[in-house]
Amino acid sequence: MKVTLIPVTPFQQNCSLLVCEATRRAAVVDPGGDLDRIEAELARQEVQLEKVLLTHGHVDHCAGAKTLAAKYGVPIEGPHEDERFWIDMLPQQSTRFGFPAAEAFEPDRWLNNGDTVRFGDEDLEVYHCPGHTPGHVVFFSRKHRLAIVGDVLFAGSIGRTDFPRGNHADLIRSIRERLWPLGDDVTFVPGHGPVSTFGEERRSNPYVADGIPG
Repeated sequence: MKVTLIPVTPFQQNCSLLVCEATRRAAVVDPGGDLDRIEAELARQEVQLEKVLLTHGHVDHCAGAKTLAAKYGVPIEGPHEDERFWIDMLPQQSTRFGFPAAEAFEPDRWLNNGDTVRFGDEDLEVYHCPGHTPGHVVFFSRKHRLAIVGDVLFAGSIGRTDFPRGNHADLIRSIRERLWPLGDDVTFVPGHGPVSTFGEERRSNPYVADGIPG
């Protein structure tokens, strides 16, 4: 599986293009905007978009999902249904943060902890990781030891919990009980900033390193 990061929106959100190299079929995770850049990368790599995947409902992660999915005739999968209120507020979110007008939408499939999503010959496990938002999900490729974690965890930091229905204790629990057991060797793509590994964050992250109280 090939992974290409495409920073989008003024927030420089890490939209991820995941490509099954055996079938040349692809999934785009968190297309928050700048769809011309995403479409150009799909064309450059000559891959067929199969799905749009969403980690959560914040505008910089999902504002372009409906338009992109409609243009390519593909489904939107994710996030968890507890994100419905955020997606319903996309028009207000886009106005507040100066984004192009975004419409609310209904994903083709809400995801739950333990679900699997598939594109090409690749399978991604779904982990419900509330805290930053209540319905946030993480996508994990066990075969490739790669996680797409959205705004749950960053290199050296964690997601904000001061948004409506955010919860700091839930976020710490999600990281320690859902992500750490996947293995220290797992590389993760955060919603913003550089990639890291779970092992590195367990050693050095000032919020969730081993030995730091929750």
